[in-house]
Amino acid sequence: MANVMESPTLPSVTGPAWPGVRYFCTVRAGGVSTGSYASMNLGRRTQDDSAHVLENRRRLRAEVPAEPFWLNQVHGIEVADADQDGDVLSADAAVTAATGRVLAIMTADCLPVVIADVQGRAVGIAHAGWRGLAQGVLEQTLNRLRAKVGGDAQWRAWVGPGISQPHFEVGADVYEAFLGCDSGASVFFAPGVTNNKWLADLPGLARRRLHAAGVAQVELSGCCTYGEPERFFSYRRKPDSGRMATVAWLTGD
Repeated sequence: MANVMESPTLPSVTGPAWPGVRYFCTVRAGGVSTGSYASMNLGRRTQDDSAHVLENRRRLRAEVPAEPFWLNQVHGIEVADADQDGDVLSADAAVTAATGRVLAIMTADCLPVVIADVQGRAVGIAHAGWRGLAQGVLEQTLNRLRAKVGGDAQWRAWVGPGISQPHFEVGADVYEAFLGCDSGASVFFAPGVTNNKWLADLPGLARRRLHAAGVAQVELSGCCTYGEPERFFSYRRKPDSGRMATVAWLTGD
């Protein structure tokens, strides 16, 4: 389950403590945005006042050791190498083996997933909506991490706040995207409230794929972005909504 972090300036949600790694997901509180973006909206591609977003990002920057490595997220499976690439790439995941380099992704129902080796030598972060998850964004991120530390590493992951199964009704295309390559994924789908619809357990699907890829330790936050409107933004609940950020970095400890 998620742990709540309360700093003087920025409330957030995190998971188990990992040696050599820090990570957390912001929540709605702690910023200056108003209306449907209240208050810690970090998304520049929203209709929020740009000055508010910049101030919110400044507050996030004050909590981390460096300017975050932001991505232009496109619901794909590209993985950026923050140790080599310039920032603001079109990608949905990033990896680093450099101490103090801050990775960041934004979500508002999709899953933020943090992956690191148990020795704290490399960390990756992925934006996993259903498309990216079905197409292999987590496996791609893990492959890039393995290239940095070698194939004998052991891995752990944290799946942060995202939409939960009771609120995530999808069509047959989503059902078939997962079952087409893994018939066992059917246990993560329940009949929807309308014909030819399904309720998809996105965190459960992410954990299954991480285990299959060789990540032994997978922790789910248990937080639902749709069902907790006072804590999280949710695009499905309100399209005119803000974005949370999940950040991760190596501490060198």
